[in-house]
Amino acid sequence: MKKILHISKYYYPFHGGLEDVARSIVVEMQERFTQRVVCFNHTQTGTTRSMEDGVEVVRVNAPVICASQPLSLSFLRILRNEIRAFQPDIIHVHFPNPLIGMYLLLLPLDSIRLIIHWHSDILGKRGLYTLYRPWERRILQRAHAILVTSPQYMEQSAPLRDFIGKIQVLPNTIHEPKLIVQPEDQEAIAHIKQRFSKKKIVFFLGRHVPYKGIDILLQSVPYLSDECVVVIGGTGEQTTFLQHMAAPYGNKVQFVGELHDAEKRCYLHAADVFAFPSIDRREAFGVALAEALYCGVPAVSFRVEGSGSMWVNQNGKTGIVVDTIEPRAYAEAINSLLQDDALRAQYGKAAQQWIQTHFLKDQLYSLLTIYGDA
Repeated sequence: MKKILHISKYYYPFHGGLEDVARSIVVEMQERFTQRVVCFNHTQTGTTRSMEDGVEVVRVNAPVICASQPLSLSFLRILRNEIRAFQPDIIHVHFPNPLIGMYLLLLPLDSIRLIIHWHSDILGKRGLYTLYRPWERRILQRAHAILVTSPQYMEQSAPLRDFIGKIQVLPNTIHEPKLIVQPEDQEAIAHIKQRFSKKKIVFFLGRHVPYKGIDILLQSVPYLSDECVVVIGGTGEQTTFLQHMAAPYGNKVQFVGELHDAEKRCYLHAADVFAFPSIDRREAFGVALAEALYCGVPAVSFRVEGSGSMWVNQNGKTGIVVDTIEPRAYAEAINSLLQDDALRAQYGKAAQQWIQTHFLKDQLYSLLTIYGDA
């Protein structure tokens, strides 16, 4: 049985778009490959080993974080030792992860197939990126295959422009079982609706970071119908700032914090509109967006050229893509769905069909070809 070493920034139980995709692939490939995961330790409590879903996970201590990059001098030594001991046939590494890209270039990988999973370009860090760019180009040259999550991202990514021949599109996928309503969910869904006085629910779920555009969503609140409540799930570096920003709106904005899978499922099935206000290409795809659409919740997102989110949310079919990143325009799009039950139902049904056809986890089997042909 061939061996795959997966390298991710963090790993489950840490939740992030990149990390959730990494875990989905590991779980899907479990019966076909022997696997191991190496990542940074998101708890910053030393280097640990544990089993997740029957796969060994090595979490390397990263005592410092700079510009979103965990820093660890010991990672290179540990990665070298893991490669020697595990002897992988394939290394599947998730980018962006600049330090790991540089470390891989320092290791002898000639007999190993290197698969780079390109989730996003590095944006907003021009000075640091200028220093890293030559290393990035060298690791892309060394890669046997480069995976991107949408055709749109492939077409707009400047770093990938010279490597089109290596690129294959592998859409992110959703884990269907965790989104299917269970009999015991009905009471929880009814409770959520009752909690918000049976008002229509505009639901956001994701990390509270600048590119998610939650501040734009909050700026749109004065223009939203009084018949709705904006419910914000998740946490992050901006949570306190966003809570202060939302304070003047009283009960019209509610923060519900981190949600485990069952809670997330119930909130999605209770929601009327899914708010996805991401504002730049760091939002390369939108797994949370795909999950909401699968649950039949039409979405409102922004037009972000080169982001796969415009592929996931089909304008005029599964929801609305707003052309200008502007609060009033965003509110008007949400209101148009809140005020038209028939349109909302039409988009919701189309959304379910779209996701079922294009973004279910069975597509990960295309990795078998990529692993074999890389």
